Amino acid sequence: MMLLLKWLLMTLSVGITAYLIPGIALSGFFSALLVALFLGIINTLVRPLLILITLPITILTLGLFTFVINAALVLLASKVVHGFEVKGFWWAMLFSIVLSIIQYILNKIFTAPIRQ
Repeated sequence: MMLLLKWLLMTLSVGITAYLIPGIALSGFFSALLVALFLGIINTLVRPLLILITLPITILTLGLFTFVINAALVLLASKVVHGFEVKGFWWAMLFSIVLSIIQYILNKIFTAPIRQ
Protein backbone atom coordinates (compact mmCIF):
# COMPACT_ATOMS: atom_id res chain seq x y z
CA MET A 1 0.00 0.00 0.00
CA MET A 2 2.81 2.41 0.89
CA LEU A 3 4.58 1.66 -2.40
CA LEU A 4 1.45 2.55 -4.36
CA LEU A 5 1.07 5.78 -2.38
CA LYS A 6 4.70 6.73 -3.05
CA TRP A 7 4.23 6.02 -6.77
CA LEU A 8 1.11 8.18 -6.92
CA LEU A 9 2.87 10.99 -5.03
CA MET A 10 5.79 10.78 -7.45
CA THR A 11 3.30 10.92 -10.35
CA LEU A 12 1.67 13.99 -8.85
CA SER A 13 5.13 15.54 -8.36
CA VAL A 14 6.04 14.89 -11.99
CA GLY A 15 2.78 16.45 -13.16
CA ILE A 16 3.16 19.55 -11.00
CA THR A 17 6.80 20.01 -11.98
CA ALA A 18 6.05 19.60 -15.68
CA TYR A 19 3.29 22.18 -15.34
CA LEU A 20 5.59 24.68 -13.62
CA ILE A 21 8.60 24.39 -15.94
CA PRO A 22 8.10 25.63 -19.53
CA GLY A 23 10.87 23.44 -20.99
CA ILE A 24 9.05 20.23 -20.06
CA ALA A 25 6.11 18.76 -21.98
CA LEU A 26 3.92 16.04 -20.51
CA SER A 27 1.04 14.66 -22.56
CA GLY A 28 -1.14 13.36 -19.74
CA PHE A 29 -1.60 11.45 -16.52
CA PHE A 30 -0.59 8.10 -18.03
CA SER A 31 2.70 9.59 -19.23
CA ALA A 32 3.28 10.98 -15.74
CA LEU A 33 2.66 7.49 -14.30
CA LEU A 34 5.22 6.00 -16.68
CA VAL A 35 7.78 8.75 -15.98
CA ALA A 36 7.37 8.21 -12.23
CA LEU A 37 7.75 4.45 -12.63
CA PHE A 38 10.77 4.78 -14.92
CA LEU A 39 12.52 7.33 -12.70
CA GLY A 40 11.84 5.20 -9.63
CA ILE A 41 13.33 2.08 -11.22
CA ILE A 42 16.32 3.94 -12.68
CA ASN A 43 17.01 5.78 -9.41
CA THR A 44 16.95 2.46 -7.56
CA LEU A 45 19.03 0.37 -9.96
CA VAL A 46 21.23 2.59 -12.13
CA ARG A 47 21.83 5.79 -10.13
CA PRO A 48 23.91 4.13 -7.34
CA LEU A 49 26.13 2.52 -9.97
CA LEU A 50 26.60 5.84 -11.78
CA ILE A 51 27.47 7.58 -8.53
CA LEU A 52 30.01 4.88 -7.73
CA ILE A 53 31.59 5.11 -11.18
CA THR A 54 31.79 8.91 -11.08
CA LEU A 55 32.92 9.08 -7.45
CA PRO A 56 36.23 10.87 -8.18
CA ILE A 57 34.46 13.61 -10.16
CA THR A 58 31.78 13.85 -7.48
CA ILE A 59 34.40 14.30 -4.78
CA LEU A 60 36.27 16.93 -6.81
CA THR A 61 33.06 18.91 -7.36
CA LEU A 62 31.98 18.48 -3.72
CA GLY A 63 28.91 16.49 -4.72
CA LEU A 64 27.64 18.86 -7.39
CA PHE A 65 28.17 16.26 -10.11
CA THR A 66 25.15 14.38 -8.78
CA PHE A 67 23.02 17.15 -10.34
CA VAL A 68 24.50 16.18 -13.70
CA ILE A 69 23.68 12.52 -13.06
CA ASN A 70 20.09 13.41 -12.14
CA ALA A 71 19.71 15.56 -15.25
CA ALA A 72 21.08 12.74 -17.42
CA LEU A 73 18.55 10.32 -15.93
CA VAL A 74 15.71 12.77 -16.64
CA LEU A 75 16.94 13.09 -20.24
CA LEU A 76 17.03 9.29 -20.47
CA ALA A 77 13.43 9.18 -19.23
CA SER A 78 12.43 11.67 -21.91
CA LYS A 79 13.94 9.42 -24.58
CA VAL A 80 12.25 6.26 -23.27
CA VAL A 81 8.79 7.45 -22.19
CA HIS A 82 6.54 8.69 -24.99
CA GLY A 83 4.62 11.80 -24.08
CA PHE A 84 7.40 13.24 -21.91
CA GLU A 85 9.71 15.71 -23.58
CA VAL A 86 12.58 17.76 -22.18
CA LYS A 87 13.98 20.59 -24.31
CA GLY A 88 17.55 20.39 -23.08
CA PHE A 89 20.07 19.57 -20.39
CA TRP A 90 19.45 22.69 -18.28
CA TRP A 91 15.70 22.11 -18.31
CA ALA A 92 16.36 18.54 -17.19
CA MET A 93 18.54 19.79 -14.34
CA LEU A 94 15.91 22.32 -13.26
CA PHE A 95 13.24 19.61 -13.52
CA SER A 96 15.20 17.26 -11.25
CA ILE A 97 15.77 19.98 -8.63
CA VAL A 98 12.15 21.18 -8.58
CA LEU A 99 10.88 17.58 -8.66
CA SER A 100 12.93 16.76 -5.57
CA ILE A 101 11.55 19.77 -3.70
CA ILE A 102 7.92 19.08 -4.64
CA GLN A 103 8.27 15.37 -3.90
CA TYR A 104 9.73 16.15 -0.47
CA ILE A 105 6.83 18.49 0.35
CA LEU A 106 4.18 16.02 -0.84
CA ASN A 107 5.79 13.15 1.07
CA LYS A 108 5.82 15.23 4.25
CA ILE A 109 2.16 16.16 3.81
CA PHE A 110 0.72 12.77 2.85
CA THR A 111 2.95 10.13 4.46
CA ALA A 112 3.70 11.71 7.87
CA PRO A 113 0.24 10.94 9.37
CA ILE A 114 0.43 7.34 8.16
CA ARG A 115 3.64 6.58 10.07
CA GLN A 116 2.31 7.83 13.43
